[in-house]
Amino acid sequence: METKIQKRKLGKSNLEVSALGLGCMGMSFGYGTIADKKEMITLIHKAVESGVTFFDTAEVYGPFFNEELVGEALAPFNGKVVIATKFGFDTTGASALDSRPEHIRQVAEASLKRLRVEVIDLFYQHRVDPNVPIEDVAGAVKDLIKEGKVKHFGLSEAGVKVIRRAHAVQPVTALQSEYSLWWREPEAEILPTLEELGIGFVPFSPLGKGFLTGKMDQNTTFDSKDFRSTVPRLSPENLKANQAFVDLLVQIAQRKNATPAQIALAWLLAQKPWIVPIPGTTKLHRLNENLGAIAVELTPGELQEINTASSIITVQGDRYSGGSAKLINR
Repeated sequence: METKIQKRKLGKSNLEVSALGLGCMGMSFGYGTIADKKEMITLIHKAVESGVTFFDTAEVYGPFFNEELVGEALAPFNGKVVIATKFGFDTTGASALDSRPEHIRQVAEASLKRLRVEVIDLFYQHRVDPNVPIEDVAGAVKDLIKEGKVKHFGLSEAGVKVIRRAHAVQPVTALQSEYSLWWREPEAEILPTLEELGIGFVPFSPLGKGFLTGKMDQNTTFDSKDFRSTVPRLSPENLKANQAFVDLLVQIAQRKNATPAQIALAWLLAQKPWIVPIPGTTKLHRLNENLGAIAVELTPGELQEINTASSIITVQGDRYSGGSAKLINR
């Protein structure tokens, strides 16, 4: 019998989704290869059958064809699942940010068509645009919500001041930012702010771009088209230095009859009841493994052990290379 996946609410918004979502980016963008479309549709269908109701895509993944894939795969489940997508990049090839209100509206109309839906469940600003006041961005999404084209407004990788300013114009349902055992920066200011405002948190890269699964070591190499080949943290010498994180997860996983990935996800789920990680995968066995994390109960003692051990490990290397790092707006 399948274990039913519990649901979680993203903040005070009453947007209810499965405790783990599925990040779909890697199916057609970012990791060097584009997966077989039929296989990916099968994978997305399996996720739905397993109880996943939360799927993450973006206009810029491809651009465009990841939304088309997700739209086609989820068309039979229209209204039964929550699809999140994102706006905010200039997809004409300039690779610059563009969150002008008129652009947001164009993206919404195009995304609705590609996703084959009447309304976008959750519409994130993909990265904060320093050239457009966040109040204007929130106002543009507020108008789309009034018109029934969007249900919920989200931000990604935004800092505390931006979150507060946006939330004052149009309540923010969720923040999507990187968070995992080896990127804990959100704990200082972001998580307390989200708790105070009643905003849900959707961690991306909850498995450290694959590192925390224990399947990489200092001999791992990435295809030149795989964006991870540019991530300083995943260079051979840093992979070696960061192995201590994996060793910690392996230790606890063996004791719990689980995998390192499951421990990493269970740790995230245990942090707050309004956290919904979105691990991505193109492999069915990985999907099943990730969903197995929901059944892993970490005791307060084990959580303390993980926190203590991981707090004394210093992460080596930045999480993005120079160019991409500029897009992270604090």
